[in-house]
Amino acid sequence: MKKYIILMALVAGLFAACTPNNSKKQAENVDVVKSYVTAVENLDFESMDKLLDDKYMGLGPSYGDTIYKDQAIENWKYYVENLYEKIEYTRKQFAPVTIAEGDAKGEWVANWSEMHIVFKDGAGEVTLWANTNYMIENGKIVRSLTLYNEADALRQLGYQMVSVEE
Repeated sequence: MKKYIILMALVAGLFAACTPNNSKKQAENVDVVKSYVTAVENLDFESMDKLLDDKYMGLGPSYGDTIYKDQAIENWKYYVENLYEKIEYTRKQFAPVTIAEGDAKGEWVANWSEMHIVFKDGAGEVTLWANTNYMIENGKIVRSLTLYNEADALRQLGYQMVSVEE
């Protein structure tokens, strides 16, 4: 009987050692996203490049907006050279999520924050509520879905919406 108890304890220990620690994986995924957010704030294109997988696809903020890794890095470079003086994420919250089935199956990290952008040459400042969900595979971001109110950003910059009648 004693041998069986020892054998059962050994099997249980081996099973626990071989079972992936989901909370550790989720914490690592959150760290990837935190590093990416920091890279954006620091306008660090090299780090952005390292954190985005070669098959990266970014969606949003508008329906139909799609961008891939090389385009994303080039866009950030353009924005920094021509538009943005400073980008800061405040009130950052990160939440790991596992989606078990469907098109979005995988390990995700949701990031909710206020995003404060200062534009170059005194063109203005905006503060937005932004939500980006990042899919993580093998320690890299393979997909993101970003949502924020583009009309609110334009309003804060002094634009007005008008109806165009034909």
